Amino acid sequence: MRLRLDLSYDGTDFSGWAVQPGLRTVQGLLEHHIPQVLRIPDPVALTVAGRTDAGVHARGQVAHVDVPDGDDLSATLHRRLTRVLPDDLVVRRVSPAPDGFDARFSALWRRYCYRVVDVAHSPDPLMRRHVVKLRHGLDLDLFHEAAGMLVGLRDFAAFCKPRDAATTIRDLRELHATRRDDGVTEIHLLADAFCHSMVRSVVGALTAVAGGRRDLDWLAHVAVHPRRHNEVHVMPAAGLTLEEVGYPADAELARRAAVARSVRTLEET
Repeated sequence: MRLRLDLSYDGTDFSGWAVQPGLRTVQGLLEHHIPQVLRIPDPVALTVAGRTDAGVHARGQVAHVDVPDGDDLSATLHRRLTRVLPDDLVVRRVSPAPDGFDARFSALWRRYCYRVVDVAHSPDPLMRRHVVKLRHGLDLDLFHEAAGMLVGLRDFAAFCKPRDAATTIRDLRELHATRRDDGVTEIHLLADAFCHSMVRSVVGALTAVAGGRRDLDWLAHVAVHPRRHNEVHVMPAAGLTLEEVGYPADAELARRAAVARSVRTLEET
């Protein structure tokens, strides 16, 4: 049977999501504990909605795992994982997955938030693991003018670390920033998916423009570059949190997964 896991974690002390020999990772911990607590002799493999890099946090991560059939396994797994997992990794819910559910390919969208404080504000020391301090100001009107240049379906190759045979075409549907009363600016991004380092690179480019270190002409030039642009700064991991993953109705899960598995091109869209 397939189980859906809804997860939250503080990424500070993890070397990212994916298993890496000798390193502490979210996937590694879960794949170590799940067979133990369910008394399964064979290893298990988790599939995740969005792989997070070292130091990146998650509030609404989703994964699935296939395990042998059993009575009330979801409640058993949830209860036992709660007892053995460290404090920086929480399984909030375990539930039987609907037919056709795939944590990665069935997802319609992912929503991230990147949190910064600019030079005019002092960061709360209790938030130091989740907020990045900028060395310059941040003009939010200019930020949104720049953000409008990136929203939509386009090739984000300039902002992504290349991966073999992987497309960098993404549909960036939302991109906006709000400043809280405590001076923290939250930059919200929602897309069908994000390629490797895309969020932190987009934020790096936009804060450079909004901070007066680059201009809109520079961003326009960068945005159409066919490969990763070496002038785009990748922001630190600490400010980034995967907030939520959205899925269609159960009847549409399998169809969505089939569509997402196809390699997208701009000519076909």
